[in-house]
Amino acid sequence: MSLPLMPKATAVWLVENTALTFEQIAQFCGMHSLEIQAIADGDVGASMMGLNPVANGQLTQEEIARCEADETAVLKRNVSDLPALMPRSKGARYTPMAKRQDKPDAIAWLLKHQPDLTDAQIRKLIGTTKNSIDAIRNRTHWNMANIKARNPVLLGLCSEADLDKAIAQAPKSLNATAATFDVEDAEEE
Repeated sequence: MSLPLMPKATAVWLVENTALTFEQIAQFCGMHSLEIQAIADGDVGASMMGLNPVANGQLTQEEIARCEADETAVLKRNVSDLPALMPRSKGARYTPMAKRQDKPDAIAWLLKHQPDLTDAQIRKLIGTTKNSIDAIRNRTHWNMANIKARNPVLLGLCSEADLDKAIAQAPKSLNATAATFDVEDAEEE
């Protein structure tokens, strides 16, 4: 069972405003019953302001009344009908030194296998520059002889979900097959 928001402040409010047992409050807040007893005695949290779990939607007044009537009952948190928050990407990610040498290989793979991706999408996926993409596309990269097309997901430069999303958003062009990057031709040169 997940803990309430600010468990100690919630426990302070429950001790001050309800007739729940120390064990019920301790179980709901994820604390020990002796900690709840110390809060009730004023030894702990005397200057702490209580947090109302009814006001922030973690409990209902009916649930508190039900548990006050039955000392063996356990408080149950309200389940939110809101979707869980997804962690938001914070923009450009740091690429470790060991993986930076893999970026040209990932760019070559994307140019070969996903020719519909725009340069902006490749830059966002891999975290590279437009000059690097152009150099690999035109085969003028300084290390062109050693570049081998490798999947950026397997290299750890982007996630499968990010790659699938970029492919789904890519504009479908008829000239994509003509612009396909062919690694075999580059190796023969």
